[in-house]
Amino acid sequence: MKFTTYLRDGAARLAVVDGDDLVDLNDVQPQIPGELRAALRSGVDLEAAARAALAGPAKRLRLSTVQRAPLVPEPGKTICLGLNYFDHAKEGGREKPDYPWFFFRGASSLIAHGDAGVVPSVSSKFDYEAELAVVIGRRVPRHTRQADALQYVIGYSCFNDMSVRDYQKRTPQWTIGKNFDATGAFGPVLVTADELPPGAAGLKIQGCLNGEPMQEANTSDMIFSVAETIALLADVLTLEPGDVIVMGTPAGVGQARTPPVWMKAGDRFEVTIEGIGTLSNPIENESV
Repeated sequence: MKFTTYLRDGAARLAVVDGDDLVDLNDVQPQIPGELRAALRSGVDLEAAARAALAGPAKRLRLSTVQRAPLVPEPGKTICLGLNYFDHAKEGGREKPDYPWFFFRGASSLIAHGDAGVVPSVSSKFDYEAELAVVIGRRVPRHTRQADALQYVIGYSCFNDMSVRDYQKRTPQWTIGKNFDATGAFGPVLVTADELPPGAAGLKIQGCLNGEPMQEANTSDMIFSVAETIALLADVLTLEPGDVIVMGTPAGVGQARTPPVWMKAGDRFEVTIEGIGTLSNPIENESV
């Protein structure tokens, strides 16, 4: 089953996807919160609610006519992994990490499918990173075992972890280069975990710049799997409904190329993950 988040009167709305259409869950069942994180935190069985909505005479909207929002507009936590594909670590001159390189993203950095990624006025070293996103559906108890971890995942989506490389390298920690406004593209849909292989393993992932493939890999190439990542995080903190884990990018990023390839105004970058879909974003300059 697929869900999406769109904007209506400036507010994020949760909807189930039905082919080329969507059905707003809150319109059909007003007791369901209108936004994905709130719905998950309230314990709503989203799949049951979606089946009920699709079975009735609910109003349908064409996906092509609505403005999308980030899939989870304000995650409680967005935890990202660096260097989670061996070839990407190698192209960056680093060894395979023994422990994930975690960093956080803030909600103000997130944009939706179709929104513009923004080249900041203070830098031209604007890079792309095609990634798999994991959405937590239920509270993950501390010290959850790897074998039990996947039951807490509601589904998966696409992410473009756009990075301002010179700012990323200004400090030993990457946070500052990963949190410019309008640099974290997230969507267009959430595909529920039951529709994909366990841990979303074995899926082709591709990043294309202006239609040219720049990154091509398989999610089975990840160093730390979804289940292992959740278990490692659960040793440290409580994962809650609506939290997001962004699983790292494969080789082929712009900074590792000779000469480097930086995104610029007029470009378009697309992240495609088998079984999930395509996240597409134009690139424009910051207005100052």
